[in-house]
Amino acid sequence: MESFLMRVVLLGAILRQSSMQISVPATVLNCCEGDILLLLDSSGSVANYEFSRLLQFAAELLRPFSLGRGHVRVGLLQVGTSPNLEFGLDVHDNQVSLQRAMQRVSQLQGDTNTDVALRVVQQLLADKEDNVPKILLWLTDGVQPGDVDELMSELKKQGVYVLAVSTVHGNYQVLQRAVTPPLESHLYSVDIDNIEIITEDIREAIIKIIRAERLHVVDLTSHSAVLQWRPVLSAGSGYYELNYRSDSETDPGTRLILPGNSSWVELLNLQPDTLYTASLRPESNQRLFNTLSVSFTTLPDVLSPAEVTLSDSGPHQVRVSWGPLQPAQVQRYTVEYGSIPSGPVHTIMFNNQQNSVLLTGLEPGTQYLVTVSAQHVHGKERAMSVRACTQEALPALADLQLSSVDLQEVRVAWQAHQEGLKGFWLSWEGERPHSVYSKPPISTFYLPPTSRSTHLTHLPPSSRVCVSPVYSSGRGEGICCTAKTHSDFRQPG
Repeated sequence: MESFLMRVVLLGAILRQSSMQISVPATVLNCCEGDILLLLDSSGSVANYEFSRLLQFAAELLRPFSLGRGHVRVGLLQVGTSPNLEFGLDVHDNQVSLQRAMQRVSQLQGDTNTDVALRVVQQLLADKEDNVPKILLWLTDGVQPGDVDELMSELKKQGVYVLAVSTVHGNYQVLQRAVTPPLESHLYSVDIDNIEIITEDIREAIIKIIRAERLHVVDLTSHSAVLQWRPVLSAGSGYYELNYRSDSETDPGTRLILPGNSSWVELLNLQPDTLYTASLRPESNQRLFNTLSVSFTTLPDVLSPAEVTLSDSGPHQVRVSWGPLQPAQVQRYTVEYGSIPSGPVHTIMFNNQQNSVLLTGLEPGTQYLVTVSAQHVHGKERAMSVRACTQEALPALADLQLSSVDLQEVRVAWQAHQEGLKGFWLSWEGERPHSVYSKPPISTFYLPPTSRSTHLTHLPPSSRVCVSPVYSSGRGEGICCTAKTHSDFRQPG
C-alpha cells in the first residue's frame, strides 16, 4: 500500500511538470524591473516531494514576468553542503528558457549550510550600478537553518529585500528576523500541499517592490516639464512616440518622435497651473512594448518679483535683492525707496537681467520703504514692498595716543563715548616676516568698557596699533597709529 501511494505522488509530480512544459502564458510586459534570486533549500532535510512542490511554486510564481535586462532577471541558488548556482541572473531572457531550466533542477541533498550560501548571495546581489530593486526569495522547510541572522541583516543593509516561504514545521523565529518588514506580506508559512494559495499574495508583494515607474516627471515649472523613463530601446532598434495634451478641450495635443537611445525629454511652452497627460509608446520591429503614461499639473505662474530680501545693512547702506529672474517675461525692473513717513522717493531702473542693488547714502537709524516692481512683456506690472532699517551710527573713538615707555614697550591710551559701550578691540602688527610677499601677523585682544589704556611689550619697531569701540549693535570706527619705541617719544593719534 505504501509503495502504491508513493507511485501516485511521483506520478502526480510528473504530470504537473508535463503541464508546465506545455503551457507558458503571455507575460505582463513592462510592469517591473529588478533582480529576483531564489534561495532554494535543497538539503537532505527537505523531502523529495516537498522539493518538487517548492520548485513548481517558484516556476508558477515567476511565470507572468518579462525577463532580461530592463525587465526582471531571475537566478537560482541551491542550499546544500556546498551551495550550487543553478543559473545566474543574466542567463534567461524569456519564460520558455526559464521554465525548462526549472524543470531540470535536481535536489542536492546533504547538510543545510544556509550561511555558506548567503555568502554567495552577497556577491551575486552586490552590483549597485544597475540601480534596480533586488529581492532574495528564500524557499525552505525552515529546519535547522543555521546562524543566518548576521548575514541576513547585512543583506538588508545592502538594500536587498528578503522574502521567505517556509513549510509549517520551520523555525518561525529565525524567519521573522530574516525577512524585510512587513512580515504579513513578506513571510509565509504554509502546508506544502496548499502552497499554491499564497502564489498571488507573494507575487503582488514582489510586484510592489520591483514595479518600474518608467515614465515620471523629474523637473516641473509653470511652463515646462522634464519627463524621464528607463530606456527599453537602443539607437538602431526603434523609436519613441510621445504624445501630450492639456485637459483643455481646445488643445489638439502635441506629437513628438524621439530616437531609440532617448531616456528623457523636456516639454516647453506649457500653460501654468494646468493638468497634462503624456503617453510614451516604444516602437520596435523586434518586440511589442506597452504604452507608458503619466499625468502632471504645471506649477502656478509666479510673476517676478515673488520675493524681496535685504542684506549688508549698515548705518548708510542696505542691499536689496529680488527674484525670480524671468528675462523672457520681464522687460525691466524699477526700485523705489524713501524714508518713512515722508522722505523724498528715489527711483532706479534696471534691465531684466539684474536682481540686486546696494542702496547707499542712507540716513543711519532710519526706516525706509523699498518697492521693487517689474514691467512684464504682456503689459502686466507686479510690485512688492519691504521695510528696511539702517543701523544706528556708532560713536567713533575720540582719541588715541601712543607713548614710548621703554625699549619695545608702548603705552596705549584713548578716549571714547561711554553710552552703550561694551568694550574695545585692540590689534597690532607683529614682527615682519623675512619674505616681502608675506603680510606681518596681527595680534588682537579684547578689553572691558572701563579700560582707557594698556601697555604693549615686545612691540616691533614702527608697529601699527589700532583700537576700536564695541557696542551692542556692532563695532564703531576705530583709530590707528604707528608706534615709535625709542625713549621720550610721544605721538598723538
